[in-house]
Amino acid sequence: MSRTRLRALVVLCVCLAGVPLLAQRGFRGGPPIDFVERAAPYDGRFAFARLKFVTAPGGYYYRGLPAWAHGYPNAENHLSRIMSEVSAIKVIEDARNVLALDDPELFKFPVAYMAEAGYWTMTDKEAAGLRAFLLKGGFVIFDDFRDDGRNAGGYANFEMQMKRVFPNARLLPMTHDHPIYHSFFEIPSLDLIPQSYGSGPPTYLGLFENNDPKKRLMAIINFNTDVADFWEFSSQGFYPIAEGNEAYKLGVNYMVYALTH
Repeated sequence: MSRTRLRALVVLCVCLAGVPLLAQRGFRGGPPIDFVERAAPYDGRFAFARLKFVTAPGGYYYRGLPAWAHGYPNAENHLSRIMSEVSAIKVIEDARNVLALDDPELFKFPVAYMAEAGYWTMTDKEAAGLRAFLLKGGFVIFDDFRDDGRNAGGYANFEMQMKRVFPNARLLPMTHDHPIYHSFFEIPSLDLIPQSYGSGPPTYLGLFENNDPKKRLMAIINFNTDVADFWEFSSQGFYPIAEGNEAYKLGVNYMVYALTH
């Protein structure tokens, strides 16, 4: 990573402190969220896409919101702004696109993000839609879920749903030498990625084409952590800037990898 890119990333994390938030977590309060499902119509530029699903019981614990909406829209808006500033990728910065797994429009977005997969439920049609998306080159980031004792399946539920998408799927541990950690910024160790939950080390897993780690990575799983938490709250000073920088670097790498593989 060049000094220029690092400097730009630090400056942006500081500058985002002036961006008004539309929502905040838990005790941090915040006004009601306005769900805009097509704020960024497809025009060839990169736009962030968030996956929605019918939330299982227990998943409305944060401000009455469905689990998939946690962090919306600040996490994607802030990451999109960072991408626009530090890379040559043409980005729609206000990219609040919310799509169902079986929405044909999903195929216009190469990268999709899902929060709180522990509360994820899915119809057979949605499972088929996600399978088609991944097989045609799509990439999914699963983030912000854990086994925390609430009325949800946690990792077990996530694994069950993934088995409905790919019955023979094997979710393999990620290692720091995988290209995704070197696609734009250099991330020499997974220990550098900050932990939002404070509940033990995060687990990073990958879903690979034909279960072969030498082939394309179709989905990455950030379990027992919430990387997007650092994107969401980088404007509020809840986390050290250095930690936010590492989370942004990881997010940019995810996007660049997905766009180039």
